[in-house]
Amino acid sequence: MSHSTSLLILGVLLFSVTSIAHDHSPEQNAFKLEKFQESLKESTWLEKYGPQIDQSFSGPLSFSHLPYTRCLENEETKFDIAILGMPFDTAVTYRPGARFGPYAIRSGSRRQREARGYTLSWAKDPFAEGVKIIDCGDVPVNPFDNALAIDQMEVAYSTLLRRALATPERAKGTMLNPHPRIISLGGDHTIVLPILRALNKVHGPISVIHFDAHLDTWRSYPGAVTNQSRVTHGTFFAVAQEEGLISNTSIHAGIRCKLEGEEDLENDESVGFQLISGDDIDDLGIPEIIRLIRKRIGDSPVYLSLDIDVIDPGLAPATGTPEAGGWTTRELKRILRGLAGLNLVGADIVEVAPAYDNAEITGIAAADLVHDFLMMFLSDHPPTKRKARGDPRDEL
Repeated sequence: MSHSTSLLILGVLLFSVTSIAHDHSPEQNAFKLEKFQESLKESTWLEKYGPQIDQSFSGPLSFSHLPYTRCLENEETKFDIAILGMPFDTAVTYRPGARFGPYAIRSGSRRQREARGYTLSWAKDPFAEGVKIIDCGDVPVNPFDNALAIDQMEVAYSTLLRRALATPERAKGTMLNPHPRIISLGGDHTIVLPILRALNKVHGPISVIHFDAHLDTWRSYPGAVTNQSRVTHGTFFAVAQEEGLISNTSIHAGIRCKLEGEEDLENDESVGFQLISGDDIDDLGIPEIIRLIRKRIGDSPVYLSLDIDVIDPGLAPATGTPEAGGWTTRELKRILRGLAGLNLVGADIVEVAPAYDNAEITGIAAADLVHDFLMMFLSDHPPTKRKARGDPRDEL
């Protein structure tokens, strides 16, 4: 006997007993029985509307509604590209708050999803490339002990870097990089030091493409009296160079901060960086900036680190150390597209501090840049120039 039949018989019995007890008229009893039988035939949600999908404004918070897994504890989880939050902000020199950056970036990504990932700029959809992309959640960093937190981030990154690829036959660049790639959501810029320590175990010294308003190669910050107090979001590259983590072929782009003098630039060069200033975008143009970066990096393994303050604070105000006169979001995105095809081993976006945001514009911009990172990982070369489809005037 089927479950529905059993329910029907039970309903009829209950109906009969109730009818006798209340002495309803035959017409009333027949009407109620008919309604009860109809209720048993009603469709379930799945039958009537299909799967319980998340709208752009609903559902659990993961980047672009990607599958969410606590990868650090679920050791059997495999992936090709992981989104990993690092909510660390206790090494900043000015405004704190970037510990909420991973949340803000994920929130800014809500309108992005696997079903609508194709962009005109790339002429491609990263979610349709046959690779497994997941959100691995956040590293549970300790907010009271920086040395402990930095070790936690290094261990977390190393753990995920050692995972086998989910689809090695589809992941681009696997001959040079047979490891998963991680996009880290900061957090302040200090998170790059533990990341470089983890990458060094696999790749040795690597190049860095550093988009920022600031050099981040200073040797120490005023008041530093211990080894740990030397490690800040403005000194981590100097520490990385001292530890032999980066090669002498790195490059900054978008620099426009105030300096103590020429000695800062001399120190920066000794750390291994070439410099493209914020003003160079006007004097050189975007194609030349792309050419200079590609020439500097060559075929070497390269890590891309993007501080949101490379963008002008008028367009991305939610950051701890804003500097006027930055690049536009569109200019930065064009440069990123021109860098596709490099041997990228990882990327991050840092210093998003949503307490200083307005209408989520910084979180939205950051999320869109992460989408560009995905395309850079999965592209062998920059996208070709899109051909216009007819005369634009015809559409007016």
